Amino acid sequence: MAVLLKDQLFNPESVEQLAGDFARGVPGFDRARFVEDALAGFPERELMARLDWLADCAEAQLPADFPDMVPLLHASMAPRLDPTRKDDDFGRFIHAVPGILAARHGLEEHREAAMQVLYEATQRFSMEFWIRDFLIRWPSETLADLARWAGDDNYHVRRLVSEGTRPRLPWARAVGLTPEQTLPLLDRLAGDSTRFVTRSVANHLNDLSRIAPDRVIAQLDAWSKAGRQTAREMTWMTRHALRTLIKNGHPEALALLGYSPDAPVDASVTIDTPVVAIGDRLAFSCRISATGDLPVLVDYRIRFARPGGKTAEKVFKLRQSQIRAGQTLELSKEHPLKGNATTFTLHPGEHHLTLQINGRDRASAAFTVVTPG
Repeated sequence: MAVLLKDQLFNPESVEQLAGDFARGVPGFDRARFVEDALAGFPERELMARLDWLADCAEAQLPADFPDMVPLLHASMAPRLDPTRKDDDFGRFIHAVPGILAARHGLEEHREAAMQVLYEATQRFSMEFWIRDFLIRWPSETLADLARWAGDDNYHVRRLVSEGTRPRLPWARAVGLTPEQTLPLLDRLAGDSTRFVTRSVANHLNDLSRIAPDRVIAQLDAWSKAGRQTAREMTWMTRHALRTLIKNGHPEALALLGYSPDAPVDASVTIDTPVVAIGDRLAFSCRISATGDLPVLVDYRIRFARPGGKTAEKVFKLRQSQIRAGQTLELSKEHPLKGNATTFTLHPGEHHLTLQINGRDRASAAFTVVTPG
């Protein structure tokens, strides 16, 4: 049986490590008591609730007065993450506990001291969830801090500036910031040499594209022309930032990436498995041609049958390619129709697949989904 994520992250080994951190930093900290209390509270709690519970268990052995707690939180932090890396060094969830306690106890009356704890803590595990409490309570003061942190030597601190202010950060509270407040911060980070930072910038822009697409396109265009980022990284950032707009066939977003929605393209699509059972794979193929050389971004959209005659659509990537005049681009795909997906339930009935090239619908075909057996 697969180990659940919450058990991978929060288990006897990780709790023992966190207990050791606090025992090192807090005189008289009862390590055995902390471990026993923490593990006893895990079974009925999910992932993020377990993190809050660890903070509860640590809090029980810390001073109630926040100014007295602060030096102990600093002393109990794990070693900083490697500052020489460029990506994929998110840290361990357990190391968020000092920052959680700072947000709990310092938000109202000790903002500056609490922010300093978050500054240090985010170099162990991202404080992107807990910085948002300060953005909501102290927006102008916190944005001023983040403006300074955008130039910090540590890339985890710089990333927090973008990630903590994202409009649609998963699992996180909304902060209600405007593009006028956040784009100047992103402008400071657009030329960053660390992918961990530029990915966050691109994800932030992708969030923002849902409410201010024109602003996002204009900002990316300005950064590209300014030349502060390498051409390769700027192309990657642009593509990643515009991914939602591209799926929706937004013409200006496609044009910024060099794809013409009105390019003269001929296309056909063939369903190779016209009847497919839930749990099997939908197989299809397509042929694309053009009268001249041009880049193409090929996606496909499936319109799923839903109960009561309703439908739902999803867009999927197929191929980014170059068509040569007089030649035919032939593509094929087997799309799994998962029967055990937790986020989207399949239903029997007629479904439709549409081939989308440079954001325009070019060909479509129907297929039937049936229950297995």
